[in-house]
Amino acid sequence: MAIDRRREAAGGGPGRLPPAAEENGALPPGDAAASAPLGGRAGPGGGGDIQPLPAPHAAGGPHPSLLLLDYDGSVLPFLGGLGGGYQKTLVLLTWIPALFIGFSQFSDSFLLDQPNFWCRGAGKGAESAGVTATGRWGGGDLANGTSPPTTLFPTAAWGTAGPLGNGSGADGGEAPPLPSPPDKGDNASNCDCHAWDYGIRTGLVQNVVSKWDLVCDNAWKVHVAKFSLLVGLIFGYLITGCIADWFGRRPVLLFSIIFILIFGLTVALSVNVTMFSTLRFFEGFCLAGVTLTLYALRIELCPPGKRFMITMVASLVATAGQLLMPGLAALCRDWQVLQAFIICPFLLTLLYWSIFPESLRWLMATHQFESAKKLILHFTQKNRMNPESDIKGVMPELEKELSRRPRKVCIVKVVGTRNLWKNIVVLCVNSLTGFGIHHCFARSMMGHEVKVPLLEDFYADYYAAAGIALASCLAMCLAVRVLGRRGGLLLFMILTALASLLQLGLLNLIGKYSQHPDSGMSDKVKDKFSITFSIVGMFASHAVGSLSVFFCAEITPTVIRCGGLGLVLASAGFGMLTAPIIELHNQKGYFLHHVIFACCTLICIICLLLLPESRGQSLPESIPDGEHYTRQPLLPPRRGEQPLLPTHAELKDYSGLHDAAAAGDGLPDGATANGGRPM
Repeated sequence: MAIDRRREAAGGGPGRLPPAAEENGALPPGDAAASAPLGGRAGPGGGGDIQPLPAPHAAGGPHPSLLLLDYDGSVLPFLGGLGGGYQKTLVLLTWIPALFIGFSQFSDSFLLDQPNFWCRGAGKGAESAGVTATGRWGGGDLANGTSPPTTLFPTAAWGTAGPLGNGSGADGGEAPPLPSPPDKGDNASNCDCHAWDYGIRTGLVQNVVSKWDLVCDNAWKVHVAKFSLLVGLIFGYLITGCIADWFGRRPVLLFSIIFILIFGLTVALSVNVTMFSTLRFFEGFCLAGVTLTLYALRIELCPPGKRFMITMVASLVATAGQLLMPGLAALCRDWQVLQAFIICPFLLTLLYWSIFPESLRWLMATHQFESAKKLILHFTQKNRMNPESDIKGVMPELEKELSRRPRKVCIVKVVGTRNLWKNIVVLCVNSLTGFGIHHCFARSMMGHEVKVPLLEDFYADYYAAAGIALASCLAMCLAVRVLGRRGGLLLFMILTALASLLQLGLLNLIGKYSQHPDSGMSDKVKDKFSITFSIVGMFASHAVGSLSVFFCAEITPTVIRCGGLGLVLASAGFGMLTAPIIELHNQKGYFLHHVIFACCTLICIICLLLLPESRGQSLPESIPDGEHYTRQPLLPPRRGEQPLLPTHAELKDYSGLHDAAAAGDGLPDGATANGGRPM
């Protein structure tokens, strides 16, 4: 009884301090209810997943009104949500550049594809002798931020060659004809030439490899050119993310568009491979800025129920760009024309300077209320709204806060948090694993060890990868709708781990039994299993990469959202970077590469349980909001079930036991503290 009396007294005391957060960021039920005006809503299991605390008092005065901090609950409904015509126009404007981004991210598959080559004068019949073992790897889907790279890799035989490229070499067209190679498999014989003819399979008459003879001793320069775009993307995500959090999304987007036009068009005028690689680095840097800011703007424009759908539409538009690339290559015929054709559509986005506004959510989160007021009036004018429809009184509250100084935050502040940094690190590891292991599955399906006639054609490889990516996007929509963000990501990670482990273990077992004549197993059975596991792995790892990026955009607070996205996308870039590194070493270490990423999938499955569920929740605006984005169990608790561990406030109630023990001194002999008698 003493415990109950103290518990009641503690619940109603006027000077009671809020208890500290639990280890996983959870709050006691009373505090969770108190934080409901900030936009927290009950999740599917009945408990609120996001329980933000009121912002601490500023040094110069009280904190802003809770009404202004509740963007999804107050400001966005006042503007009409996504139902306003102006908001729909802005979302459409974020989809259009996704098509151009899709062109740029898969351009390496055409510009830097390794063609068949043979000594000039040796004849087309000997072309297969000069095929190198390097892969055909493009920029992947990193630039879009929603999916892993659909890379292309060499097959055992290149099949029929495409159109013959212009011969080139040190002696130009005056080089005397050289004898044909002695054997079809003698690669060294074709490297003794001074000039080569090329059979390009991508629909181009000439690409970067045939332009500057990047074969034999110069073949490593192709991989450096592939590195340059990826390294530019990695640095671009890290740097432009921090800049966008400090100066805003709109300036970073517009300046990135201007500079990608400059560097992208200059790439087409390159005079040597060194200039090409250097300019591709800066092109990738600017492409990262365009992609990241559009992703953040798309998320911040939408209400909770529409965020995933809007993001998936952008992914499908980028996939459409991937599907259109072979047609553009066949239409342009030359790599310089193709590069210019890929970059020139960005000229249309220059109009965004006068059309696209700054993110209103970011302005409100950083306390730039004067600029936010002007933008709200701009929204109401575009939507032809009546100012009297402001039922909750957003504008009067905004008028009171106009004198407040802006409070901008950098991503480095996340280091001092207790839960937020763990969530971001888990998603970085997931993104690294999903994008990195995708290369292993793609190489297993299209690599040397699988001899399938259908996959020995460039277009079959390319469209097979694009089809798997498209199917993965559609499956994600269904899985996330049923299981939520965390459940869907966990499902696809489990599929990735199973496909990887079965491919590493079961295929080796089948290969061992196939050596026995009475086993009834052949190499064809092993190849069929390998293709099946590879397709499942590419399908699942594509979803893992896309959901990791989207998940990070939802649980990272608005004040550092671009910085958090930059970290996750840069991690994905490091995962993708392992593919050209292994190809540069002529596939040495490929098996170890696959084993390491297979182990990472098992670690990720455990770490995913630490993440919160963000479906249907308001976006966190400040770091305290993101810090209390709490983790809930996968299965909802049963009605009446008590928590296994008491809250911090309940632990304090046990101090009443000492008083009860003291009061027990006045009880009759043999009576216990609760009035009972021992047996």
